Amino acid sequence: MKLTITELYEKMHQNMGDSGWWPAESKAEIIVGAIMIQNTNWRNADKAVAGFRERTNFDPNQIRQLTTAELYDLVRPAGFYKNKSRAVAAVFTWLSQYNDDYQQASQSLGPTLRKELLKLHGIGDETADVLLTYIFEQPTFISDKYARVLFTQLGIPNLTNYQSLARQVKLPANFTSAAAQDFHGLIDEFGKVYFHPLTKFQESFLTDDRLIL
Repeated sequence: MKLTITELYEKMHQNMGDSGWWPAESKAEIIVGAIMIQNTNWRNADKAVAGFRERTNFDPNQIRQLTTAELYDLVRPAGFYKNKSRAVAAVFTWLSQYNDDYQQASQSLGPTLRKELLKLHGIGDETADVLLTYIFEQPTFISDKYARVLFTQLGIPNLTNYQSLARQVKLPANFTSAAAQDFHGLIDEFGKVYFHPLTKFQESFLTDDRLIL
């Protein structure tokens, strides 16, 4: 069956239910988690996130007060601790000019918000889109590895990097931020079940479908 983006999301939601993504108790925790997950797995990222929870309770002011050495110790379980520590410091320092008010930042920057996020140390395309979707509630498609694998299985060729898919996908106007958040979560949860190994995709409820972009 040929599916549009909306139909793909609806079919995944019908078969899987709500994804519950991003699993966090605050937006500050999502920010930390989005940086920690870069180039590692959830197990390692969760160790670092747990350390931040214990040390700062994800209070932005407490995060900003951490010394470089303290940041290194907290981030170390997630790997790339120097780069990720700089990224955490950069994002929360940047947010301070908006009084940690995400809506204020979004309204002040308008359509330039993504560009401003990409200027921050350690924030690339994928993390910027995660922040747009989950922090600033701007419906954005996150073209991560699981999305590229899924869309390849659904007939979209040559998905070699983040931009190769991102430039092809624009969420329909009727996608709410909640739907965009859920869609990303469903794709990643689907990938955890059906992409290890990839041959398991043939057992999935999407095996006979093809996507229309």
